[in-house]
Amino acid sequence: MAGMGKRMRPHTLTVPKPLVPIAGKPIVQRLVEDIAKVCHEPIEEVAFIIGDFGKEVEAKLMEIAASVGARGSINYQDQPLGTAHAIMCAKEALEGKVVVAFADTLFKADFNLDTSADGTIWVQRVGDPSAFGVIKMNAQNEITDFVEKPVEFVSDLAIIGIYYFKDGAYLRSELQYLLDNDIKEKGEYQLTNALENMKNKGTRFVPAEISEWLDCGNKNATVYTNQRYLEYIKNEKDLISPSATITNSVIIPPVYIGEEANIINSVVGPHVSIGKKTCVHDTVISNSIVQENSDLRNANLSNSMLGSFVTLQGKQSDLSVGDYNTIRD
Repeated sequence: MAGMGKRMRPHTLTVPKPLVPIAGKPIVQRLVEDIAKVCHEPIEEVAFIIGDFGKEVEAKLMEIAASVGARGSINYQDQPLGTAHAIMCAKEALEGKVVVAFADTLFKADFNLDTSADGTIWVQRVGDPSAFGVIKMNAQNEITDFVEKPVEFVSDLAIIGIYYFKDGAYLRSELQYLLDNDIKEKGEYQLTNALENMKNKGTRFVPAEISEWLDCGNKNATVYTNQRYLEYIKNEKDLISPSATITNSVIIPPVYIGEEANIINSVVGPHVSIGKKTCVHDTVISNSIVQENSDLRNANLSNSMLGSFVTLQGKQSDLSVGDYNTIRD
């Protein structure tokens, strides 16, 4: 998660993309929790590979690791040299059973991870596989090929960026081989090259097909992911904080309303997430994310994403507003 999140600006100018909230929790926390659900084994360590995000962010990441009963570790990638290089920035964590995940995607799955396999690749069927890395399989449900952005149709099973390895030390040695021999693809060290080498040595990779792949790459995708997540968790308790104040307002579920939020004379929902201490006055808002300590008045919003400490008065729009902005009609 060391990237700069340029497609998510202005929201990532002040907050790293994996900490942008989805239904009240950071993207990376949702991802860690969802992986924990399919693993069905205790997680010993969560190793975060980041850029220079600051001590406050690092402390939050350690809390996320602790929330699934694991210790956390912070590892830095100072240069964008590819996925294989990124993973090797946390090489001390590559021991035993390992899950590798890229923290800009979420998923829903109804399988239990088979930890007896040599390796598992999370995949989903897509309409246009030419934009993705895809896998080919044989009759034994084993992966035979990894094909990056195929020009001609070879498969519609796209790799979503989550992988399981039975032997982390073996993965580490294969990644180290790429670095030692300067084996690059388009100028970067790629995990797929290591996967291909491992497969050629007899490693048996199998697919794990997910039911939904949720992207958080840009504003519209993130708003949609928030919508889908609220649908998934709509029956959970405390989606509306007991400390939130709701006065003369209509709440259309599913929504998330954070601690000490204040909703007055407004219509909120469906598919809205409101961060803690945000005030919503005389406003109609649907299918949107508003982060913490913001103030909305006399607005009509849909498909919008607003950061923290935003002041918005009298606006009817589809908006993407970063932190500490003031907009008045």
